[in-house]
Amino acid sequence: MNVRGSIPALITPFRNGRVDEAALRKFISWQIAEGSHGIVPVGTTGESPTLSEEEHKLVIEIAVDEARGRVPVIAGTGSNNTEEALEYTRHAKKAGADAALIVVPYYNKPTQEGLYAHFKTIAKAVDIPIFVYNVPGRTVANITVETLARLAKDCPNIIGTKDASADLTRPSRQRLASGTEFIQLSGEDGTALAFNAHGGKGCISVTANVAPRLCAEFQDATLSGNYAKALTLQDRLMPLHVALFVETSPAPVKYAANLLGLCEADVRLPLAPIGESTRKQVRDALVHAGLLN
Repeated sequence: MNVRGSIPALITPFRNGRVDEAALRKFISWQIAEGSHGIVPVGTTGESPTLSEEEHKLVIEIAVDEARGRVPVIAGTGSNNTEEALEYTRHAKKAGADAALIVVPYYNKPTQEGLYAHFKTIAKAVDIPIFVYNVPGRTVANITVETLARLAKDCPNIIGTKDASADLTRPSRQRLASGTEFIQLSGEDGTALAFNAHGGKGCISVTANVAPRLCAEFQDATLSGNYAKALTLQDRLMPLHVALFVETSPAPVKYAANLLGLCEADVRLPLAPIGESTRKQVRDALVHAGLLN
């Protein structure tokens, strides 16, 4: 499976408290036209914790339908309940998603053996390529390089990882443990340059929601070995990478998307609208990147 490059972790547009299907469809088509190499519906940035089961499934179905095979759709199907994650993964397969992104279970703090059993149970039950999403800053649990290598060895459809640990030794250690065919994607825009230098193949990106063309050009540069061009693009994008996490994501990136006329800025509680100082930082970063006058 050819998964590489800039892959936005899609925001889920809301209007009047409901999923804005028209805005979501328009947004996905724009992402593809701007050069994004894939899309991830209902990940963390898609506010998956506050989507109902019906909404979660609907967003995946919309993404598959709108993508029309033009780019891979990697559907977020994770949960801290293995049975629920299994149900979402089965649905993603049925809906036509190309792969599933399954987050390390949060809140329950499973052991490494529990993590192994969780992912193996899903991988054995659903014949779909799976990316294991490690984001210990949100989940507390941190899957080790060794556990991930064990899963890749025992489950052929576990083909890669999204790593948002901010540990830049991990991609090299994982490559040595799992081989070069195991697909490693960064989950952090700011460190994606270094991640790819360690053997990464791309980034599941927050910033690409509002700067898809720049993020795609950046990824193409790193993957072709043109790190001088990549560094120039990094300098344009870095203030935006920072600004979009001054307050809890995706509130800042939804505000940025609203400034660009892409959708409403609405987020669901317990997330709240961002403060004025953050709004200014986001606006300034968009101007710095050349995305807003």
